[in-house]
Amino acid sequence: MNFIRLTALAAAGALALVLTACGGGAKPDGMSTLRRGISAKVDTLDPHNSSAQWENIVIGDMFIGLTTDGPDARPQPGMATSWETSPDGLVWTFHLGDYYWSDGTPVTAGDFVYALRRIESPEVASQYASLLYLFKNAAAINEGKLPPEELGARAIDDKTLELTLEYPAPYLPGMLSHYTTFPVPRQAIEQWGNAWVQPKHIVVNGPYKLVYWRTGDQLAAERNPTGFGASEACFDRVVYFELEDMNAVENKIEAGDLDINNAFDGARLAELEQKMPGWPRTYPSLNTTYWTFNTKVPPFDDVRVRKALSLALDREFMVKNVLTPGFQPAYSFVPPGIDNYDVPHPQLEWKDMPRTERLAEAKRLLEEAGFGPAHPLEFEFIHRSTDDNPKVAPVAQANWAEIAPWVKPTIIKQDTKVLYARLRQKDFTVSDAAWVADFDDPINFLYLLRSDTGQQNYGDYSNPEYDALLDKSNAELDLHKRAEIFAEAELLMLKDYPITPMWFQVNKNLVDPTLTGWEGNAKDQHRSRFLCRDGMKPAQ
Repeated sequence: MNFIRLTALAAAGALALVLTACGGGAKPDGMSTLRRGISAKVDTLDPHNSSAQWENIVIGDMFIGLTTDGPDARPQPGMATSWETSPDGLVWTFHLGDYYWSDGTPVTAGDFVYALRRIESPEVASQYASLLYLFKNAAAINEGKLPPEELGARAIDDKTLELTLEYPAPYLPGMLSHYTTFPVPRQAIEQWGNAWVQPKHIVVNGPYKLVYWRTGDQLAAERNPTGFGASEACFDRVVYFELEDMNAVENKIEAGDLDINNAFDGARLAELEQKMPGWPRTYPSLNTTYWTFNTKVPPFDDVRVRKALSLALDREFMVKNVLTPGFQPAYSFVPPGIDNYDVPHPQLEWKDMPRTERLAEAKRLLEEAGFGPAHPLEFEFIHRSTDDNPKVAPVAQANWAEIAPWVKPTIIKQDTKVLYARLRQKDFTVSDAAWVADFDDPINFLYLLRSDTGQQNYGDYSNPEYDALLDKSNAELDLHKRAEIFAEAELLMLKDYPITPMWFQVNKNLVDPTLTGWEGNAKDQHRSRFLCRDGMKPAQ
C-alpha cells in the first residue's frame, strides 16, 4: 500500500473527521456518522490483495458482488438479480441489474470477467487466488500455464455473465458474496495502478466511498449516491478507527466517540455487561483458532515434535480461565455447526486422555525424536497482539515447559498484520492463527491445508493423499457422501499435525444499544448500510 499524501481535499476530510469525534447522529456539517472500531491496521483495500477480516469491514461497505451478505450474513441478490444453473451444476448464468460505478459508468458482466482474471493473475500474487480454483482453468492460469482468457468466466452481453466450474459447488452463491469475487473498476486500475484504492482515485459500486485514509489511525467513507443500497442506508458517513488497544476502545466508548467495536476482552464479559449494559454482543461463530507449525523447518518437519507440543497444550484451562465465555476447546479443525457436514467430526485421538498422560506421551515423543538435557528443544512461538491471544501465550509457554526442563519455548508478541505477513512468507516456526469462514461449507477450512493452496497454507503442509481426498469430494454430488470424504480427509490431516486446533470462538462485538439493524450471525458480517439509530430514517 502506498502512503497517502494529505492533499487539500484530504485536509478538508480531516476537518470533517474532527467533527465526527463529537458523538453519533447528526453533525455540525449536517452529516450523520457511524463510528466503527476495527481490531488492526489496514494494509490494503484492494479486494484482490486483502485477506483480513478487519479490512473486509471497510471493503464490504464499498463493493458489492454478484451476491451480497444480508443482515443475517446469508447471501442475497447483489449485482445479479437472478441466476440459473445447468443440470450438471457446472455452468451458472447470472443476470445483472442496472447498477453503476461511482464514476457513473455501468457495472457490466465484463467487470466481473476482468476481476476474476485479475485475481488469478500471477502478477497480482493474491494470497486468496486458490479459493477460486473451482472456476474452470483458474489454477492453471494462476500457475502461468494458461492465458487468462481461458478462465471459466464469460460475458455473454453487458448484463449476462456465465461462470463455468471445474466441479459442482452448491455453496457458490454464498462464496460470491466474498470480497475475492467482487468486481473491480478496470478504468481506475489501468489509470492509477496500485494507487487506485487511494481516496482521490477509488471507484466503487457499493453504498459508501472512501474519502479519507490516515495510515495507522482511521479511514472514512461517505455515501455513494449511485451505489447499491445507498438509498436504504441511514448514515451519511462511516469512520473506521484502527484500534488494537482494548483500553483505548473502552475509553472512546465512555467518551461517546465510538458506536461499534469488532472485539473486546472476552475474560471481562461479565464486567463489561455491568459497566456498559447492552453493548457486549456474542454469537456462535464459524471461527477456529489454531496454531500452525512450519513443517519444512527442523525440528517441526518431524511429526513427533508437532504432536508432542499439541499434546501438552491445556485447552480446557485456557477456555475456562482465560478466554471469552462461550469458547469451546477444539480437537478438530472444522467448527461445529457448519453446513454440509452431517457426519461426526473427526477429533484428535487423545482428546479424553488425562493431562498427566498427555505430558508423559509428549516427553516420550520428544525423547524419541532426539531431544533431552543434552539437546534441549528451543523454539519461538509468535502470537497476535490482539484479542485474547496475548493472555493465552504465557499459558502455552508454561504448558510446554511442563513436558520437561529441557523444553524451552520463547513467546513473542507481534502486531497482527505483521504476524500474518510472516505466516504468508513462511517466516516462523510455531505461530497462532485463526480462520473465519468465508462461506458456510467445510471445504473453506479444509482447502487451507492443500499443497497447492499457496500463501494461506502457512505451514507448507503437503500430503498427496489429503489432496486426492479433497479432489474426490469435489466430484461427489451426494452431500452426505461428500461429508464422509471430508471427515476422512480431516482425520488424515489431524494425524499429521501440520496444525493443532485450539478453540472454537464466539464472535465478540461492542454495539451501542441505540443502534438498530444489528443481527448476530456466524460469519460476523455486519454491513454499515443495514445499521440505523433510534429516531433516524434511511436516506430515501
